[in-house]
Amino acid sequence: MIQPGERTPAPEPLVLVQDLVNTVDLEMERDALTEPAELSTFCAAHGLPDLRFDQADLAEVLTLREAVRDVCQAHAGVDVPAESLAALDRLLAEAPLRLALSTDGGVTIHPADGLRNVPALVARIAADVAAATQAGTWPRLKACAADTCRWVYYDRSPAGRSRWCTMSLCGSRNKMRKYRARS
Repeated sequence: MIQPGERTPAPEPLVLVQDLVNTVDLEMERDALTEPAELSTFCAAHGLPDLRFDQADLAEVLTLREAVRDVCQAHAGVDVPAESLAALDRLLAEAPLRLALSTDGGVTIHPADGLRNVPALVARIAADVAAATQAGTWPRLKACAADTCRWVYYDRSPAGRSRWCTMSLCGSRNKMRKYRARS
């Protein structure tokens, strides 16, 4: 996994979401998902061992990855582009979820039975986002405000207003740019 920042990982159930989006380091132009086999390996490492993908599936997952990155950037106050919302709507329509009730009245959301490949991955991500939403942690998964970075991090700041993957990297660069612009 590519790890440019010094932040701690997101809590469960957001680890898969964060790890998927961070399979590419935009600044260093390194992508861990360039072949379908790499995507299968990634999924197996995240508890989805039976998924196999072809080149078209990989393209769909890369679309998913960037659309989720846009949503994470929205958590920091940037609107999600319409094309990202449309892509997510399309992918989610093919990845049904089921609601499960427990004896104590609790509710969990799971991927529907029988899903394979891209729909199985999308449904797992959707179920994880639903669980994180229920826990109140989803809005804290953010994309760095630096256009050259956009690394997804979990905002653990008390007020939840962090904008940078790390202050020591992107935050400092932004402060230096602002300082130089004033000089």
